This record gives sequence, C-alpha cells and structure tokens, in this order.
Amino acid sequence: MTQMDSPTEADLDAVEAQLGRRPRGTRAVAHRCPCGNPDVVETTPRLDDGTPFPTMFYLTCPNATAACSRLESGGVMREMQDRLAADPELARQYARAHEDYLARRESVMHVPEIAFVSAGGMPERVKCLHVHLAHALAAGPGVNPFGDEVREAVGPWWTGGPCVAPEPS
Repeated sequence: MTQMDSPTEADLDAVEAQLGRRPRGTRAVAHRCPCGNPDVVETTPRLDDGTPFPTMFYLTCPNATAACSRLESGGVMREMQDRLAADPELARQYARAHEDYLARRESVMHVPEIAFVSAGGMPERVKCLHVHLAHALAAGPGVNPFGDEVREAVGPWWTGGPCVAPEPS
C-alpha cells in the first residue's frame, strides 16, 4: 500500500478551493500534484453522518478533472468498455484493480453496505475516468490499467501553474 499524508489545514483549504466546498470525510492526501497541492484525497469509507462512501480516492484538481471530462465526452469510456469486453487479459488486470481498490478501502474500515463495490464501474464496466485517474495516482503505475491510460492521455495538467493559489500568510 502507498504512504498517505494526513491532510493539513492548508491541504483542506486547497481542496475546498478546488471543489468549491469543504471536503467531507477526508482522511489523507493520496497524491500531490507537482505544484504541491493535493490532487487526490482519500475519503473515509463511512462519512461522519454514517453514509457509506465507496469512492475512496477522489480527484480534486479542477485541471485534471476537466481533462478527464474531455476524454469522457470524446467517447474514451466506450472505447475502453469495448476493449474490456474483447480482451481477457485486460479484463483480468481490471479485475485486479477492483480487488486492489477493495483491499485498500477494507484496510481503512469495513463497511458492509459497500463491501463488494469499488468505483468507476469496476470490474465489469468502465465509467468515471476521474475515479480511475485518482486510483492510478494514489496506487501508482501498474495497478489500474485504465487509470494508467487516462494519466497518459490527460498529460501534465499542472504545467499552467497551480489550480488554486496558496492562501497568503
């Protein structure tokens, strides 16, 4: 499992600026953009109000999110779904990504209502490229094949500078 950083107040403020709302259930910064801001947060599997929350890795950077949305509107998910149905090895890799996601979430907390639910349509469907990119960034290369493809396709979203500016001291 990858090392996660506990979020600081500055991290939570940055995520709030990224999302336009205070994040719920953030337990760790799962990945940082090269600019230093969080771009993926790890969310607790059960929110403070008791709601089960299956999306453990949440993409927060608006630049990365916009890049994923462009891919989705361009039909990339449909192409991935077609390849998943036609390629047994890809299907095995994707099933392993599903198992990895479940194991990471289970290591934090067991939530019976979502025990076999991962994210992004895994293991049978491909949906929400944002989730796949978040998983790939948090877990590292070679864990989620579609997340790795999305990371490659979106390119370096950070080159225009930080998506949100740090608060002045």
